Amino acid sequence: MAAAATTTTRAAQCLFGFSHRAPPLPPLASLLLRRRTGGALAVRMASSDAAAPQLSTTVAVPGAAAPVRVVAAPGLREADFSKALDSALFRRWLENLQSEKGVLTYGKLSLTQILIQGVDMFGERLGFLKFKADIVDEETKAKIPGIVFARGPAVAVLILLESKGQTYAVLTEQARVPIGKFILELPAGMLDDEKGDFVGTAVREVEEETGIKLNLEDMVDLTALLDPATGCKMFPSPGGCDEEMGLFLYRGHVDEETIKGLQGKETGLRDHGELIKLRVVQYDQLWRSTADAKALCAIALYEMAKKEGILPSPRGGLSANL
Repeated sequence: MAAAATTTTRAAQCLFGFSHRAPPLPPLASLLLRRRTGGALAVRMASSDAAAPQLSTTVAVPGAAAPVRVVAAPGLREADFSKALDSALFRRWLENLQSEKGVLTYGKLSLTQILIQGVDMFGERLGFLKFKADIVDEETKAKIPGIVFARGPAVAVLILLESKGQTYAVLTEQARVPIGKFILELPAGMLDDEKGDFVGTAVREVEEETGIKLNLEDMVDLTALLDPATGCKMFPSPGGCDEEMGLFLYRGHVDEETIKGLQGKETGLRDHGELIKLRVVQYDQLWRSTADAKALCAIALYEMAKKEGILPSPRGGLSANL
């Protein structure tokens, strides 16, 4: 549930991309028009009586010169195609295209087609979405890299515990299959809904992954200290993934027995495949102890906020069931 390093174009193509030319729509295709409230998005679903029809759709992107064609990769089920189009991940990406710094905002780039390549379901909820967007530079007519792994917003928490004059950081150790390794990282997790409750999600993820119960009032949003022009979120791998992260800080005072109890503790939601062990390291050694981008970015934000005197003073203490 955490973020990956920026992939190279070649690796991304191996994982998600392939050459594809969409056939023209059949002349007798039946069209179903669906409109979202407010007219922000219009979708046309096309089907055919042919033996192996290709699912296709046109999406009206605000500000675009014409509707953009969306096609399904061969083998993608119609139900999954529809879920992809209806997902918050896809809708958020379309909205970003026309945001203040959106790639279509200034008219220098154009979106010509989107290929939906696959979805991964988390129960009834769409968790991950893979697609390829054909975006063209209007001046040179060259395509820019457009392979997207959409997973949406996430949170991570830098937990600093003081005990007997020493400050410790609490990390999780778990298998990360995409890199083929176990890695030490900050407790982290994805937002499960569209409400954008970053603070609540951060507290819940810490409890699930560490067993530590935190007070909402004691959480400090480190990314909120960034310039508003950044969106006040951290993007771990914008070259291939849409994930945006809120980084939080929690500070508490505990006794020595609590530190010993956390070290090596097995946690996580086992029925969700989370096999986690906790590791406690001295904070002054944290930057050398992990290759986790979340941790390294959190350290940078924390230290710079302290240096500039804008870090809120800690209040309250740690409430934990260990």
